[in-house]
Amino acid sequence: MSAGPMNDSRTNDSRTLDVATIRADFPILEREFNGRRLVYLDSAASSQKPRQVLEAMDRYYETTHANVHRGVYQIAADATHQFEAGRAALARFIGASDPEEIVFTKNVTEAINLVAHSWGRTHLAEGDAVLLTEIEHHANIVPWLQLQQERGIELRYIPVDDDFELDLTDLDRLLDGVKLVGITAMSNVLGTIPPLRRIIDAAHAAGALVLVDGAQWVPHLPTDVAELDCDFFGFTGHKMLGPTGIGGLWARREILESMPPFLGGGEMIRDVRLDGFTPNDIPWRFEAGTPPIAEVIGLHAAIDYLDALGMDAVRRHEVELTTYAMEHLTGRFGDRITIHGPADPTTRGGVLSFAFGDLHPHDISQVLDQEAVCVRAGHHCAKPLMRRMGVGATARASLYLYNDESDVDALGEALASASDFFAF
Repeated sequence: MSAGPMNDSRTNDSRTLDVATIRADFPILEREFNGRRLVYLDSAASSQKPRQVLEAMDRYYETTHANVHRGVYQIAADATHQFEAGRAALARFIGASDPEEIVFTKNVTEAINLVAHSWGRTHLAEGDAVLLTEIEHHANIVPWLQLQQERGIELRYIPVDDDFELDLTDLDRLLDGVKLVGITAMSNVLGTIPPLRRIIDAAHAAGALVLVDGAQWVPHLPTDVAELDCDFFGFTGHKMLGPTGIGGLWARREILESMPPFLGGGEMIRDVRLDGFTPNDIPWRFEAGTPPIAEVIGLHAAIDYLDALGMDAVRRHEVELTTYAMEHLTGRFGDRITIHGPADPTTRGGVLSFAFGDLHPHDISQVLDQEAVCVRAGHHCAKPLMRRMGVGATARASLYLYNDESDVDALGEALASASDFFAF
């Protein structure tokens, strides 16, 4: 969506990323452990933050902090302006034409819960069907299971095939009578990128709305909700260089206007009487209480940073690095390593969940930690997918814009040390 300035110092004329220069913007990447530089390969869980984000939040607290939408004094007005400027920047970044269609939430988990508990409780009744997939994060399963227990709705699932792609063979049958489809834009375990537009078009033809979990998509690829033609789109800030505690939900205005408030309190009301209340306009009716003001400002700075790099350049860099990682690791370790997910690195995200010999993923992670290499180990909040894969957990290395081939090489060396340590 956003191309960013062509003359930014962190890009060259061909729009490739200068990773060494980018790394210098991230203070934490200057740390060393056991005499080795930190190699951070867990951005699918949470990305690191550049100085520009940290400084923007500090500057707000040092010069501007006041509650928003309430005070008429100068710094309160300034805080409100900066807060709403963050909303406008986020709308531009994801291709939303109306900033008021952006609802700030803590994260994509809260965004999906908002849809389930506000839209779902209003529009779903016993026997209505919701279609999900087997590759969903718990955040896009549990709220619907809760609604199933409460309302008796039916849940269906698009299966994943042996090539780690969604099996759409029976899509028309699965969509029959469905009111909502909930689907991830990119698997946080497999890196699988479903054919979103095909599924969205089929869902709309069947009369269903579509909720997209964009947690793993927005940090890594250009985003255009208008082009996707989805109805709800959730995303989270801490995976896209921003702070924790801030995310958002985009939805079509007419849908948001049909939804009751999710939480009650200050800010979300226009009037309160002892016998009832009148909710505020959107998006504020969904933003009860004092919002995460500094976090919105930090997210705005993260968006500016990503804009400057250009999301096409970020995606191109990650495809090249994922290609190198898959070739390097399989070339070095052969059948001792299994990388789960689609085989073609150009059609997947830079998330490499893997098995290494018969080592438990937590053992792998602990040994790699001694080499200052940070990878995730566990079920990655996707237990149904783990069961489908026939594993209890995986180790996961996830790549981002501040990683390069030297990080992949460090991962390879650390895995070799693990192999030596466990003698296999």
